[in-house]
Amino acid sequence: MIVLIIALIIFGPKRLPELGRSLGKGIREFRGSISGDSQDERPEAIEPPQPPAGKNAEDESVVHDRS
Repeated sequence: MIVLIIALIIFGPKRLPELGRSLGKGIREFRGSISGDSQDERPEAIEPPQPPAGKNAEDESVVHDRS
C-alpha cells in the first residue's frame, strides 16, 4: 500500500496505468522467453497472397481500346 502511494506521488495518476501496462508486458515477454512459449508473438507483416502456379503477372497482357 505504501509503495502504491509513493508511486502515485512520484509518477502521478496519469502515468501509472501506462507504467502498469509496460510492466505487465515485460513480465509476459520474460515468461515467454524463459518457457520458450510464443503464443503472445504476432507476425510483424502479413505476406501478400501468391498468384496461382499456372499464371504469372508478366504473362498477361492488357489491351486498351482507344476509340
